[in-house]
Parts: sequence; structure tokens; C-alpha cells
Amino acid sequence: AFISTFQVDKYLYHMRLSDETLLEVSQRFEKEMEKGLGAETNPTAAVKMLPTFVRSTPDGTESGDFLALDLGGTNFRVLRVKVSDNGLQKVEMENQIYAIPEELMRGSGMQLFDHIAECLANFLDKLQIKDKKLPLGFTFSFPCYQTKLDESILVTWTKGFKCSSVEGRDVVSLLRKSIKKRGDFDIDIVAVVNDTVGTMMTCGYDDHNCEVGLIVGTGTNACYMEEMRHIDLVEGDEGRMCINMEWGAFGDDGVLNDILTEFDREIDMGSLNPGKQLFEKMISGMYMGELVRLILVKMAKEGLLFEGRLTPDLLTTGHFETRFVSAIEKEKEGLQKAHEILSKLGLEPSHEDCLATLRICQVVSTRSASLCGATLAAVLRRIKDNKGVERLRSTVGVDGSVYKKHPHFARRLHKTVRKLLPDCEIRFIRSEDGSGKGAAMVTAVAYRLAAQHKARQKILEPLKLSHEQLLEVKARMRTEMEKGLGKETHAEATMKMLPTYVCSTPDGTEKGDFLALDLGGTNFRVLLVRVRNGMRRGVEMHNKIYSIPVDIMQGTGEELFDHIVHCISDFLEYMGMKGVSLPLGFTFSFPCQQNNLDEGILLKWTKGFKATGCEGEDVVGLLKEAIHRREEFDLDVVAVVNDTVGTMMTCGYEDPYCEVGLIIGTGTNACYMEEMRNVELVEGDEGRMCVNTEWGAFGDNGCLDDIQTEFDLAVDELSLNPGKQRFEKMISGMYLGEIVRNILIDFTKKGLLFRGRISERLKTRGIFETKFLSQIESDRLALLQVRSILQHLGLESTCDDSIIVKEVCTVVARRAAQLCGAGMAAVVDKIRENRGLDFLKITIGVDGTLYKLHPHFSNVMHETVKQLSPKCEVTFLQSEDGSGTGA
Repeated sequence: AFISTFQVDKYLYHMRLSDETLLEVSQRFEKEMEKGLGAETNPTAAVKMLPTFVRSTPDGTESGDFLALDLGGTNFRVLRVKVSDNGLQKVEMENQIYAIPEELMRGSGMQLFDHIAECLANFLDKLQIKDKKLPLGFTFSFPCYQTKLDESILVTWTKGFKCSSVEGRDVVSLLRKSIKKRGDFDIDIVAVVNDTVGTMMTCGYDDHNCEVGLIVGTGTNACYMEEMRHIDLVEGDEGRMCINMEWGAFGDDGVLNDILTEFDREIDMGSLNPGKQLFEKMISGMYMGELVRLILVKMAKEGLLFEGRLTPDLLTTGHFETRFVSAIEKEKEGLQKAHEILSKLGLEPSHEDCLATLRICQVVSTRSASLCGATLAAVLRRIKDNKGVERLRSTVGVDGSVYKKHPHFARRLHKTVRKLLPDCEIRFIRSEDGSGKGAAMVTAVAYRLAAQHKARQKILEPLKLSHEQLLEVKARMRTEMEKGLGKETHAEATMKMLPTYVCSTPDGTEKGDFLALDLGGTNFRVLLVRVRNGMRRGVEMHNKIYSIPVDIMQGTGEELFDHIVHCISDFLEYMGMKGVSLPLGFTFSFPCQQNNLDEGILLKWTKGFKATGCEGEDVVGLLKEAIHRREEFDLDVVAVVNDTVGTMMTCGYEDPYCEVGLIIGTGTNACYMEEMRNVELVEGDEGRMCVNTEWGAFGDNGCLDDIQTEFDLAVDELSLNPGKQRFEKMISGMYLGEIVRNILIDFTKKGLLFRGRISERLKTRGIFETKFLSQIESDRLALLQVRSILQHLGLESTCDDSIIVKEVCTVVARRAAQLCGAGMAAVVDKIRENRGLDFLKITIGVDGTLYKLHPHFSNVMHETVKQLSPKCEVTFLQSEDGSGTGA
């Protein structure tokens, strides 16, 4: 009764998995990964998803001299790995294998680690490097729970080890103890690594896309780079971390029961760890030959093979080795090998028996490769979803005897992955010595990251201001304010402290119809503001926006003001108010000297305006002349207002405590109510007057030189007004992006960012708009979006790069907010002292895009004011339309 391969297939029906089943397994595995990553679900999860604290793969710039220890079986190795990066990325290795005697594997932990330390000493002696303190990576291929890169707590011994008092303890400190006890050498243990991680890192040195490590040998396991935001077991959401999945335990909670066969159950019952590592038992080299043996025995018992004969050899556990499976499946000589192997087991196989045995081997090893492909596809699908890409291009580093030595395993595995993930390009590369070189690589990367971090912190140090420095800025601001207010000192003062002739803030009884003009940029607005008091107190507004063409901005003053009057006329017609005479407030956001509320002498045009015949003239006069030229209507120009004053007044209508106005947008400026007796430029000592500080110029006399950094100087040099508005250049939206860009260039030149490549885009002035800073720092944004902002700027960035860019943005914006807070603290304390109060309650009206849109600016600024002016209770009120309603 001979048997055909067709009958074998029928017999092993349950071992032959359909594509549907594989997809189902893949989806189940995805759910198991989720469980292992979640804080609530991890304790009961079968797939443990252990964090490894390896946060980055090699980028090819690693260099140095490293040691590695590799302990994962009956032998252990010590290696010295030299990594050099002179553009050639080369790795030189020397290693030595030491045996671990049987009795040590079962003795005390102390004896084991003393033995390891002795072998290490012997190796260092041989290479004559005992006096050097080299960094060491330790590959320890047992299930461990890591809390840091250099701390690893053994969960359980496996693979025949049973040393006492090691389980539940940190293996690094045990090794350190043994080394210290000897006292003849010192090394720096930097990292403990699982062999899958080592595999990923070794391959990652040659292919920077490598983000998965896979081992299919005696056992099976995999690791991959996961987003930190998904890893509940580790603090922080920034960047990625490698997860050691311990996937051999997939199915230990029963999710694979429907695909386990009687043979899998039999293997499990006879193993050292029944009910554990069920997935591994269906796949790995330790069990593959045994599965084939069990099938052969059962079929022989049923008279389907060897004419029903059994031999003692065939009935002995472990006598059909996994290497036999590989030999039998080889093309050409496979059948002959089958004959040899079966004969050695005391059988007398017929040709049909050999064919059937070959078929059994094929079914068992194909199932193994398919299952492995199904779980690997789940991992890759997860990476793809994490990255949010259409097509994933990724590399898997692989090691292990089954993958490397079985003639068809690798091909079948690749095929399964392609079938389950048709829209991805996945490369597989074989790792050369992952557990040795890999540990050195993890160490090399850790060293590179630490050195780069240190270098970056050193560069950013000058941008981090201490409490003392901020108090100093506050004191100097106060001094400069006094200079600007004093009659004698005003002329050479950098902060002009201009009187605005606004002598009171709203008290809520105001009413009437008013027109307002708002000119401060390329657009120009005309508004009608109806102010009501009494029961229905409030402000009703109508406005229309007009553009100012460039030829008019840069033509004659007459053309500019004629255009403005033409727009007013259009607006009055639009409102059906032609010919009405109304009081008008004019927000004119350019530096002016005022001698009355209704007179503003333009000191100099800024923001791209160049109209001739205006500088040194009263803008109210110019406006009135233009109205008369048109002879259509008459307006009573009551007030010329700077936008900071407008901001203070708008907020003042809502909150009577509002006596300070602040703008932090494209530029920055502030105004506040000063006692008339201190405003020496204006006659009279009674009451108060709002002073427009023009504080952007603070520091123009060099009083901030000690806190200015090389980056501020670079920005200043390339600006339109070098040496001017220095305070503004450290704070306002127009410049922060430029400061960031200069720091990024410096980092890149020093090889600390973008792998040292400066793109043309990064050299372009002004690409880092301030809105990007707000977006990058927004807490809701994952790093993915930071990456896409950087890509939009033409900067190819890795995950690590994105974290660095975000950090630079944070440091620059934080400094800006603190400086702004120090200035504000000087203002509110001056008001408090003016009034001789121990405690002042005051409100600041604020406007400007940086303040309103940046996610952290306002909080940092408020905090700074609180710390620097503890005797003031300051409330911040966002202004709605200060330049319109305000006027």
C-alpha cells in the first residue's frame, strides 16, 4: 500500500493554510500587538511587546571603538568592534569564543558573572587594551524587562540555563559587580540588547531603511521601531523606540487554538514549557524536525508509510533533526538524502516513502514560513499605518539558521509577505553577526546620540535665560524707560517713550457714531463704530477693507492720501451716509511724534512704505488737505492713534483696569498710562497720559549685548535695518523663524542634524514663517506633521531630526516670551511705584498673531511676569480689533 503526495496533502489538510487563514492570523496578530502596547491590556497580553529603550537606528556617521558581549547559549563571545566613518563606513571586528561549562549554567549567578568577567579580562589582555575604558554592548538573549538602555531584569532563564538568584534581577549590575570585584579593568556598560534588536541594528548600518529585526533559528522573535506615542509603558510621546515583541508567545492565550493540529499539541505536551511559546513551536528550528518525526510515526502506525514498520530510532524524541528537513528539501539530491536519513533511522524506505517524507517536510516548513510571513506582514502594516503613507518602503534584517540554511524558507516567507502586503516594497537583508556586531552598533548609536545631544545643548545654552538674567533685563528696561521720559536724556534715548495725548481710558459712558481709519500695512480699513451706553451698552461695527497698490505706497504723498480719501468716500456711499460729518480716529501704525491728540508727525516710513513728501509732516494735515481737494464731505479728525494705544483702549472699554497695551505680532511694542509729572516732554503735571514706548528699539545702544547670541547677530546683519529694533528682533514674529533657521544651519554644519546635509532651501531667508513655529510646537501635532512641514520646506528629515527641530523652536519661542515678560514686568512695576502701592491689580490688553496663535507663548510670558513682578496681579485680555475699534 504505497502513498501518493496527494494523499499526504489530504492527511495533513490542517497544516496547509489557505490565504484567507493567513490573513486572519495576520489580523489577529495585529490585535495582539495592540494589547501588548496598551497599559491596561499589557499585563494579560500574550505578546509582551517589551520596550528596549533603543530609540534610533544607525545613520552611518557612527564611529569609535566598542566592546560587545554575546551570551545566548552554551558559548559566549567577546568582541571588539571598530567603527569608522570617513565617508567609507567600515567595521573591523576581532572576537574570541569562550565556553560556559555545564556546572556554571546550573550554579549560582555570581559564579556565572565572575566567569564572564574573567573571560573579558583575558580578552582585553590579549588585545592589550586593559587600560582603556571602552563602552560595551551586552547581547543577552533571554526574556528581559528593560527600564533603561543599560538596565535589564531577567524574567526567566531559557535554553538550559538555570543559574540561581538571577531571575528578577538586573543583569548589568550583576556584571558590574563582578568586574568591580576584580579591579583590574573598567568598562562602561552602555546597552543591553536582545538579539532581534542586534539584528535590526547591524542591518540598519548598511541600510538606513531597516526598521524591523527578525530571527528564525532555534527560536523565533522579532522587533520593530514603534512610535513612542503608542507605547503606554514608557513616558513621553516624542520619537520612536524599538519594541522587542517576544512573538514566540503568540497564541499562548488561546487565539490560535483553531489552527493548532494534533501534532502541535503533542509537541507542546512533551516540551519543557507546556502551554508556552505556542507560535514558536509551530515555526522554529527547535521543533520543525520533531513535527516531521511525529507525523512519520503516526502515518507508519496507520500503515501508510514504511509498510507499517517502526524503529526505536524513529520513536526517539529529537532523532529527526531540523537540518534533515533542509537536506531533504534540497533540489536534485533531496530524495537521495531522504533515503540516507530514513535508512540511518533503521527504516527500509521505498521510493514512495521518500517522496512522501519530502512532501511532509515541505508542508511543515511551508507552514512555518507562511505563519512567520503573516505576523511579519502585520508588523509592516502597522509601521505603514503609523507613517500614514500610501506605499511603505522598508527593510527587514533577518538572522537565524532556519532562514539562512533552509533551501526555500526565505523565498516562501517573502512570498507570503508580498501576498498580504501587495502595496509595499519590502527588502530583506541577511544580518551578518547581529548578536555581536549588533550590540556594538546599539552602543555606537547611543554614543553618537549622547555626544550630539551634548553638542546641541551647548549651542542652545546661551538662548536659555536664567531668572537672574531676566531680572537684569527688567532693570535695564526700567532705566531705558526713565531715559526716554526725561527731558535732558530724551534726545539720545533709544526707547523714545512718545507721548500720545490720550489722557484717559474708557469709563463705559461713551456713546455716538465714529469713523475710524486703520493704516498700518498693505491693506487699509475704513470703519463705522456705533458706541451705545446704558442698558444696551456695546459696540457695533461696520468695515470695509481696501488695498493699497505698491505704486501708491511708493509714489507721492498726495497720491497716497487722495487714494485714502477716495476709499473713505466709497465707504460712506456704501453705508448710505454720504455727506454726513463725523468725528474720526486715525490709527497710523508708523513711528510718530505727537504734540497733540490730533497731530502726528511722521518720523520715518517703515514696512515698505516710501511715499514722498510725508516724513516730517503732520499726517492729519495731509489727510485734511486731501479731503478739501475732493470737496465732497468734511470730517473732524479728532485723534491719531498708534496700534498699541488702540489695543489698550479697546480692552479698556471692557475692563476699567486695563492701562497697558501690548502687541506681539509681526513686530512688538507696548504703551501704558504714565503720570503726567513723569512725562517731561509735555507741559503740566496733573493726571495721566498714555506713553507709546516704542520698545522694539530697546537694546539699540548695546545694553542687551550680553544676552544676544551669534544667531541674533546673524539675523540682525541680514535685516533691512541692521543695529535697529534689537529687542524686537529677539521677540517678534518677523524674526523668530530666522533665528530658528540660523540655529538649524549651525547644527547641520556641525553634523548634528539632517545627517550634515544643508539643502538649498535651508539657505533661503524667510522660509521658516512664524506660523510654522506655532504649528510645529502645537501639542496636538504628532511628529509626523512636523516632518511634513519640514518636507514642505524641502528638508528630508528623520524622526530624530523632527524632535530636534521642535526643540529649537521651543527654545527660541520660550526666550522671546520670557524677554517680553521681563519688559512687561518693568512696565507694571513702574506703574505700581508711580502710585506708591504695595500691591497693584492691573489688566494688559494684548493683540498680535504670535500671542494669539502660538500654543505656548502666552503661558510662558504670563508665568515670567508673575515671577518677576510678584507684587502685581496682572490679567491679560485679548483685544478684538484694537486698531479699528481702538481708534
